Amino acid sequence: MSTKTIAIAADHGGVDLKTLIVSQLTGQGYEVLDLGTDGSESVDYPDYAYAVSKTIIEGKAQSGILVCGSGIGMSIAANRYPEIRAALVHDRLSAELCRQHNNANVLCLGARLLGEAVALDCVNVFVSTAFEGGRHQRRVEKLTHPE
Repeated sequence: MSTKTIAIAADHGGVDLKTLIVSQLTGQGYEVLDLGTDGSESVDYPDYAYAVSKTIIEGKAQSGILVCGSGIGMSIAANRYPEIRAALVHDRLSAELCRQHNNANVLCLGARLLGEAVALDCVNVFVSTAFEGGRHQRRVEKLTHPE
């Protein structure tokens, strides 16, 4: 049985939360590809969102997690790719629904908006919730193929 690989990245506003998430996921047996950043020096969040997105598109990871101050910039940047369904979540229910109904493959979190416990709970729900398929499948296909 192979281990699920999750790519993760953050900008300077999300480094501390990213570190906690990496620790949690590796402790649960996931392979984590940490794509940076690792310090408080200002960086450009699109670079990190693109890195995680490309890692998923290339098949090097099955899903991803992006963290910035609000999560908004990361989600906008990641969603530039048709193969990526990045969801900005704020609680357990939104993390669950983004997987069940939208088959989200990237979780976006705002480090300045969520407490650590809520953020880690969102991660747990995201990695453990399956896509329901069914009536949602054709809608998700329209996200990848809009025309």
